Amino acid sequence: MSVRALSGRVGDSVPRVESREKVTGTVEYIHHLELPRMLHGVIFRSAVPHGRIRRIDVAAAAAVPGVHRVVTIDDIRSVIPNPYYGPAFHDQPILADGKVRFAGEPVAVVLAADRHVAAEAAALITAEYDELPAVLDEVEAMTSDVMVHDELKPAVTFPDLKHLKGRRGTNVALDYRLRHGDPETAFATADHVFEHTFRTQQTMHTPMEPFVTVADVANGRATLHTASQGPSFVRIEIARLLGWPENRVRVRVPYLGGGFGGKLYIKLEALVTALSLLVGRPVKVALTMEEQFYMVTRHPCTFTIRSGVNADGRIVARTCKVVWNGGAYADIGPRVTQKAGFTSAGPYDIDHVAIDSCAVYTNRPPAGAFRGFGAPQTAWAYECHMDMIAAAMGLDPVAFRRKNLLRDGRPQASGTPTDDAALDIVLDDIERRMNWAAPFDRGSGRIRRGRGIAIGFKGITAPTTSVAIVNLYADGSCGLYISTVDMGQGSDTIMAQIAAEELDMDASLIRVVHPDTDVTPYDMGTLGSRSTFHMGNAVRRAAQDARSKIAALADELGLPPGSNLPLPEMLKKKYGMQAGNIIGTGSYIPDYEKPDTQTGRTRMGTPFWGVGGTGAEVEVDTETGELTITRLISVVDVGTAINPKLVQAQVSGAVIMQLGATTLEDMIYRDGHLTNGSLADYKIPTLLDIPRDFVNVHVDTEQRTGPFGAKGAGEISTIALSAAIGNALADAIGVHVLDLPLTPEKIFYALQAAGGRTVTGA
Repeated sequence: MSVRALSGRVGDSVPRVESREKVTGTVEYIHHLELPRMLHGVIFRSAVPHGRIRRIDVAAAAAVPGVHRVVTIDDIRSVIPNPYYGPAFHDQPILADGKVRFAGEPVAVVLAADRHVAAEAAALITAEYDELPAVLDEVEAMTSDVMVHDELKPAVTFPDLKHLKGRRGTNVALDYRLRHGDPETAFATADHVFEHTFRTQQTMHTPMEPFVTVADVANGRATLHTASQGPSFVRIEIARLLGWPENRVRVRVPYLGGGFGGKLYIKLEALVTALSLLVGRPVKVALTMEEQFYMVTRHPCTFTIRSGVNADGRIVARTCKVVWNGGAYADIGPRVTQKAGFTSAGPYDIDHVAIDSCAVYTNRPPAGAFRGFGAPQTAWAYECHMDMIAAAMGLDPVAFRRKNLLRDGRPQASGTPTDDAALDIVLDDIERRMNWAAPFDRGSGRIRRGRGIAIGFKGITAPTTSVAIVNLYADGSCGLYISTVDMGQGSDTIMAQIAAEELDMDASLIRVVHPDTDVTPYDMGTLGSRSTFHMGNAVRRAAQDARSKIAALADELGLPPGSNLPLPEMLKKKYGMQAGNIIGTGSYIPDYEKPDTQTGRTRMGTPFWGVGGTGAEVEVDTETGELTITRLISVVDVGTAINPKLVQAQVSGAVIMQLGATTLEDMIYRDGHLTNGSLADYKIPTLLDIPRDFVNVHVDTEQRTGPFGAKGAGEISTIALSAAIGNALADAIGVHVLDLPLTPEKIFYALQAAGGRTVTGA
């Protein structure tokens, strides 16, 4: 059989391996799971954003017929003496411990065999608080006397976060600093200096599958069935909390109905494990869609950016001050602060850069990993800033970017070279597809049109580890054992294609075994566009290891060099029957160099660069502020596309998600209380919000360190989208809106403030 006659190889747009299960409704999700004697848990939540707990009255709830037990932190402590968890700091209690830090924080749990009974009883719980002042704004929290936490305990779990200490006596969880050159001296000699402040809002991940975990602790073992993007970390953290070895903790993850970063690290798992341990029965906690708003969110931030520019359009200096609103608990916010911080000067070759990026506690729900990992927030600022500079200096925005763009191999401000980062190729492709040099119809009367362009990039989380096992069975079929979680992005299909290419076999003969920590090996997590690159490299190495063992078997059997005897025949020859296995293992951890403690610089800060660009055309009704996006072009660099159709699906999905954060989504607070915590009031994009001219493509490049030249695609098209739309809006109406989302109200008021009334009829 020729290589090209095989299906599912690298470069083939084969259907997803789980397609049949999904269209027939037989795919496994944890929400469907029922175990014998299982109890359901319903959470009672805090009604104040900040306060000391004076009293919790559970008597009425406990008296409801069918209620098995009502649990508070005192009960949790009887089985887990130190009930605090978190990937960066051990700062989050399993249930509120003496104090609540945001409205909606879990305070107590009702357990019953019937979830409706548990919900009825939870509504009867009352709590009394000594209310404390609350701080909600990240800039205010930097200097506020209101302390969200009195003490911080670093988790020291991950190598890139082992330096964490927090700033004592403040709400600052992490200060990240990067220093390159001498910005202040360069500012003094620059021909022009520009400074602007941008803000982004708090948004929700809104996966269609809400958070859910089932825990069954029995016979000295804990089995968790959970909707998680990081089963390996869940096992490590649960084992730590229980004081057990990891082999007594099993974590199973089938398919996820979306995650987008929200289902990373520990979420419900610690609580549900403690509940099962308390009652000696399986326990399930499944959040409602509304409750998701209190679990984890995307970081709001305030970003002040200052640039020195010479008359020829060359940027000579840039400073960035980014303050991230981490909410009540750090989650992975310090890593977001660090990773998004070091790219906050943008994809530009600037000799003098100073960056300060801070994670700050506030009395909002926790913020954590979210698709893009902070890069869309920083790109919103630096790419709108670029257009504002170009407009002030009378420069073409594309030409201005091209003059300053980092070229392949040049070190970014962090000191890490931009190897295989196709920034110039992506920019050129957007310019071509936008037909940038052609005349553009700018509209008339109350309807004005504009166009904008933006480009951005992100560093990938490092250092991280992925391990894979390839098991070739006696009949020649294959099992691929990995802990990468398929949450709709198609990772099972991609990994099968990588293995198929290396093993020279049809992908349909490869079964991907879903994460089960009793069976599948370690993976740091399905996050940060790392799976195709990291796990893909591990899978390829595992397949190579299997091939080497097949070659050794051929030598053992005395087969002539170059023998094409199929593996099943070789195993029959060895064992005398259909028996045996060939098992290959592979692991991958990229090179990494810890940043210098003084400058924040490193020669190896990211294993690869994620690069994406967006072009947008819009129409604006200058009397109402209504914004209509008429054209959207997203171009990404994913190296070699393992499965081009899946890449296109990934890109378009990410674009639609970021479109919501750009024009619609905003968690609105009044006196510390969320006012729109439901899908009736919190709007996400629908098909009607997608422009008719909707283009999502990748450029042909190669990531030389990636598996068959590939790198990740999941987040890349989110990065520049908001700025491209913001720049198109400014091109249409002549004024920049600096705060997201770009609602009609903000646009209308911006027009009024800029004398926009004169636009109509001009």
